Amino acid sequence: MKYSKFIFPYLFLIAFNCFGQEVLTVQDAVKTAIENNYQIITESNNLRIDSISVSPGYAGMLPSLEATISDNNSIQYLSQIRSDGTKITRDNAKNNSLAYGVAMDWTLFDGLRMFANYDQLKETQKLGEAELKQVILTSVGEVLITYYDLVQQQQQLSALDSTILISKQRVDLAQNRFSIGKSSKLEVLNAKVDLNTDETLMQRQKESYANTKTDLNRQLARDLKMDFQVIPEIFVDESLSLSELESLVMNNNPQLNVERIGKRISELELKQIKAARYPTVFATTGYNFGQSESSLGFTTSSNSRGFNYGFGASLNLFDGFNQNRNEKIGKLELENAQVSIKAQEQELLSMLRTTYQTYLTNISLIELEGNNEAIAKENLDITVDKYRIGIIPTIEFRTAQLNYINAKVRLSNAKFQAKLSEIILKQLSGDLAL
Repeated sequence: MKYSKFIFPYLFLIAFNCFGQEVLTVQDAVKTAIENNYQIITESNNLRIDSISVSPGYAGMLPSLEATISDNNSIQYLSQIRSDGTKITRDNAKNNSLAYGVAMDWTLFDGLRMFANYDQLKETQKLGEAELKQVILTSVGEVLITYYDLVQQQQQLSALDSTILISKQRVDLAQNRFSIGKSSKLEVLNAKVDLNTDETLMQRQKESYANTKTDLNRQLARDLKMDFQVIPEIFVDESLSLSELESLVMNNNPQLNVERIGKRISELELKQIKAARYPTVFATTGYNFGQSESSLGFTTSSNSRGFNYGFGASLNLFDGFNQNRNEKIGKLELENAQVSIKAQEQELLSMLRTTYQTYLTNISLIELEGNNEAIAKENLDITVDKYRIGIIPTIEFRTAQLNYINAKVRLSNAKFQAKLSEIILKQLSGDLAL
């Protein structure tokens, strides 16, 4: 009997038991992560804050208009002696004054600082967009890695299911051989020990699989107890080109764009500092109403209303050389921003090259391990047939069995490692399109 005849009914039962569970596709996992992930939601709200802040008024380019009102009242005992010697007294004398109006202040010129502020607000919004993209890439990358780790573990569970089935068949064969006197009790005991070993490995693998499922549910910000299945196979994109990836990294990598935007913000901050060398010109205007009443005095009541306006200017003549120091600091910060860009470029390109080499190695290992699995399966099929007729020892059977299981595990791991390299390369290029 061939090996496939051993495992087909068992695999059918596995598939039947899994039927009805949610099959979580890669696309659904990514979509759920983008919608639910807490970091993505927080960074999206930060971007909305940055977007709301981009306005001429927030930059100080528009006037401020303010309405004021004051109402003062008093009840006093008053006594007056006038210049002609007349004495006047009032008990419970009431006095009140009412003033209200509107006033406008407008900075007309501040050394172009307000325009630099407005440009900085725009760059801050771009910075928020780049940071959001980086958070999305990081979160989606983590989800993909965990997802394909589950696929790999699911394949290993399938492999362990197969080996347990074979081990059970081996125990039955050994028991039958012992019962008719063709083998010793030792052969039966060895078969049972190997079966127990395989079942122990299965329990450990199930534990790891369940924990990884919980971790993926956490990354998707959904019910941690939600059960699901993943796709059965890992498909690796083998068409990635190093030259194209390098171009994408230089143009699209969000970490690099964050550094570039930071440099632009440093330039605008230096421009704001230099604006202090110029005068600030402002205008004020308003319309006011006034009313007052007094129980004692030459004027017992008065009313006023009218328009007022004016202009003013200020210029910093000396501030203890702080202006010079601030400009020097701003230039050094700008230089640091430029150096940071160069360092980031070198680090990203270095990571890209080493990851790409790993990616090529893993792709070649997929083919190699695939051939090894086919050879190990053929060897196992032959060994099973020979063991059934009793022409090979138990240890040879076990060796063939372990060789096949290890070959399947290595193939699964090679595919996972290749997919992991692919995900990292696409993360670096700023595009994790599936």
